[in-house]
Amino acid sequence: MPTWILDALLSAFFAGVTAVIAKKGLAGIPADLGMVVRTLFVALVALAFAFFMVPAKSLKDLNGFNTLWLALSAGTTFLSWIFYYRALKLGQVSTVALIDKGSLVVSILLAALILRESLTLRTGFGGILILAGIYVLARK
Repeated sequence: MPTWILDALLSAFFAGVTAVIAKKGLAGIPADLGMVVRTLFVALVALAFAFFMVPAKSLKDLNGFNTLWLALSAGTTFLSWIFYYRALKLGQVSTVALIDKGSLVVSILLAALILRESLTLRTGFGGILILAGIYVLARK
């Protein structure tokens, strides 16, 4: 199995665990406060990770183009987390996490438009199936 597939599977696993843990952590506090506290911990852990895992010499490779796109990514991550935590506070984890995975369809479309990745019939049909699955499972 290629390393990137294992990384993606681990990412999916930890994202699922994160949703349940976050829901427990939101008990008795506003969703926005929970998101801020979580983000602070993520920043601290990321800094520790960088200290031990990112070679200092690689900083010279960072340029304005990288910084711009990573900053934009940080902004959209922040917006995603705000709305995710608000939804998580009020909704069921299983339904919120399910709807959140609709982001895959957005990723498919934007990858085709911005990154010029191929949008095949198979990819398009898969996206439609994902949306249909979300619709079926999210209905009560």
